Amino acid sequence: MYFCVQKLKKEMVEEDSNGYRHILKYTSVFGSVQGLNVIAGLVRNKFAALFLGTAGMGLASLLTVTMNFLSQTASFGLSISAVRQVSAYYDEYNEKKLYHFVGVVRVWCLMAALIGVMLSIIVGYWTLAPAVALTIVGGGEIAILKGSRQLRSLAVIQTITAIASVIISVPLYWKYGQKAILSVINLMALASMIPALLSSYRLYPMRLQFSSQMINEGMGMLRLGIAYTLAALAGSGSELLIRWWLEHDAGLSMVGLYNAGSLLTVTYIGLVFAAMDNDYYPRLSAVQGMQETNAMVNRQMVVLLWLVTPLLTLMILCLPWIVPLLLSSQFLPIVPMAQISAVAMVLKAATLPVAYLTLARGRSVAYLVLETSYFLVFVLLVIFCFRQWGLLGTGIAILFAHLFDFVMIHVYAHHAFGYCLGRRTLYMIGAVLLIVSTALCIALCIYS
Repeated sequence: MYFCVQKLKKEMVEEDSNGYRHILKYTSVFGSVQGLNVIAGLVRNKFAALFLGTAGMGLASLLTVTMNFLSQTASFGLSISAVRQVSAYYDEYNEKKLYHFVGVVRVWCLMAALIGVMLSIIVGYWTLAPAVALTIVGGGEIAILKGSRQLRSLAVIQTITAIASVIISVPLYWKYGQKAILSVINLMALASMIPALLSSYRLYPMRLQFSSQMINEGMGMLRLGIAYTLAALAGSGSELLIRWWLEHDAGLSMVGLYNAGSLLTVTYIGLVFAAMDNDYYPRLSAVQGMQETNAMVNRQMVVLLWLVTPLLTLMILCLPWIVPLLLSSQFLPIVPMAQISAVAMVLKAATLPVAYLTLARGRSVAYLVLETSYFLVFVLLVIFCFRQWGLLGTGIAILFAHLFDFVMIHVYAHHAFGYCLGRRTLYMIGAVLLIVSTALCIALCIYS
């Protein structure tokens, strides 16, 4: 009955499923949720800045990135590869295969969680083991919900997680300061996993069967996921390497400043991009024709550019007032870095919809090469530019790293998939870059 209803709904909206109306609808839904995430993050980081200081925020950043690195290492990319297969069975309306494969995903996620715990203990971060395991299990359930298009459930989960992050972190940081960092990381992982489990189990009740057949059936997902795991490790590993290098070269306070600058632009604006992940990736995976693919990618890019342009412009002009308000006056040195990084987010908005093509087409090795190349360039640029111009240099490094990524992704997509950037989309990219760059020049002239 459930699948009959879903099929009827899909047929009713089929003609507009890849149009601007659909994109705007679900981007607005998840954009609202991500807006709440931004507000929650601002509140959380404001109190973290007050109660932990720059050094405390640097330590929290190091531990969080380490936890992400460990969970990505142990998860084998299941949270990405599972979405693709679940989405395929969902589109076939094959209830029996879908329910069975959900069981396969859960078995593999539980095994990955156990591996994550052991890995955390082996490398000496046993205090992060609970967060690693909970993140892997929760990621598997999120993948199941994404693949089966449970967009409202995903929105509710993200809302609950955003609120819980504030409720958990603020009192603990106020009461215990830096001693609470590990507890906050573990409790936030738990708060993220619980609503994901409840939503997923409501649709697909738990029916675990540990057998050699279940393990063998997950090997294809594992092979696809390994490349994604290595790519994710390149990302979290590069962030960890940069923070370790900054700590060694300039101390924990510099790590805290760099992390705050990244939060204000790369992370918070990145939440707008995350809003499309729940809807765009599964839809793109289902599209095969190149003409339809080109149209979908270009539409998604246009919507993202429309969304980020006013946000980035206002952020660049208002950062000198925003930073003391959201963090504290200790963090004012991050303003030039964050302003330049904001320009890079235009390039990211023009890159990400195209980058998803490699994932949607299952080109795992190509995805690994592209991601690793970007992160290698990113790390080298940050180290070089920081030594030349300090925190300002890290903003310059972020900008040029995204420019490199933009060119590389578009060239590869054109040769591998025949993707073409639409003329109107190209004009819009140029116009948005001009607007945001003008705002940057004004801000640098006024506040220099």
